[in-house]
Amino acid sequence: MTKAQLPCPAPQTRASLVAPLRAALVLALLVSAGMPRAFAQETPKSAMETAADEALLVDGKTGTILLQKNPDKPFPPASLAKMMTIEVVFEAVRSGRIALDTEFPISVHAWRTGGAPSGTSTMFAKVRSTVAVSDLIRGAIIQSANDACIALAEGIAGSEEAFAKLMNARAERLGLTNSHFVNATGLPAEGQHVTVRDLVILARHIRTTYPKLYAVYAEPNFTWNKIFQRNRNPLLKMDIGADGMETGYTEASGYALLGVTDRDDRVTYLAMSGLKSSRDRSQEARRLLDWAQESFKMRDLYRGGETVGSAEVFGGAASSVPLVAPRPIAALVPQNEGERVSGEIRYNGPLAAPVEKGTTIAYLDVMVDGGKVLSEPLVAGTRVANGTFTDRAFGALRELAFGWLRAF
Repeated sequence: MTKAQLPCPAPQTRASLVAPLRAALVLALLVSAGMPRAFAQETPKSAMETAADEALLVDGKTGTILLQKNPDKPFPPASLAKMMTIEVVFEAVRSGRIALDTEFPISVHAWRTGGAPSGTSTMFAKVRSTVAVSDLIRGAIIQSANDACIALAEGIAGSEEAFAKLMNARAERLGLTNSHFVNATGLPAEGQHVTVRDLVILARHIRTTYPKLYAVYAEPNFTWNKIFQRNRNPLLKMDIGADGMETGYTEASGYALLGVTDRDDRVTYLAMSGLKSSRDRSQEARRLLDWAQESFKMRDLYRGGETVGSAEVFGGAASSVPLVAPRPIAALVPQNEGERVSGEIRYNGPLAAPVEKGTTIAYLDVMVDGGKVLSEPLVAGTRVANGTFTDRAFGALRELAFGWLRAF
């Protein structure tokens, strides 16, 4: 079941289930079942507002959404598209299709479009020279160099157009459902767009999948062709534990940023766009990242293997099956959570027997102020076999008597 197909059934008008949680936190669980309706991302209310047009702030360990604003609204990526370029390059290095010491030529197209004559961000690679992949990676990441990105694209796929197809194939595989890439640089092109949700998904993937290569994002400077350039990421100079990733600007969508911080054993991802100036972008990023660090605390909600609730089963030897957390469930919650934290178990039911133990059959949604901040799968805690004829008959009567309530 893909994320876009996640069922969101209508709630039943039955009593809520209340379960105690660790550290005296109580999570009220409303058990929902019924026919699925179209999946929609919920936007949690937040005590923090942002000047960005689009923003998403996510805890890296648990995936808890700390703040979001228009997370699925597409916008032109500018240089943020280079994150997808770099992911394709990192994957090619990891798979052995290219090596860090492989040399790629700087074509006339790369030089004119992204080099010294272009007036855009560049590493000033000489036309018709060859440059090692390791240096092109540093140019693309540290200097946001367009000539480096084009050289990498042409070296791997033969042309930017062919490379863009690789970018989109990888994006689809990684679950970037609302992004499309036309070139390797992010330079303006019709049909090229991203969302802050997709950017955070991509950033988390790059950081966790390629940790050694990812370290380049934190390097403070790079010199090529005797030209010294500092890293363009303003967060690296703020002493807030920043280790990546990218900035961007287009006239259409303003100043954008994907920032990553790692401090006090917490990794936080921030994607935002639509700021009015580079100064506004830097100040807003710092403000949001500091707020995330100071305003939330980690709560362990359930242990791995712990029963969270139950789901109805139709036609089985048992009328219900326990719902178990397959792994520990934790979330970042506001420091003053009080009654603000709640949860809902969702499943598409009643479930039809047989139900196999360990099968994912439900989801636990954790909400803050009524907005979903985390969704975790729940599995069947036991096997429920097919019932006898009598079991099925009683199940049918029960469904006739109470199933109509799920329509309301």
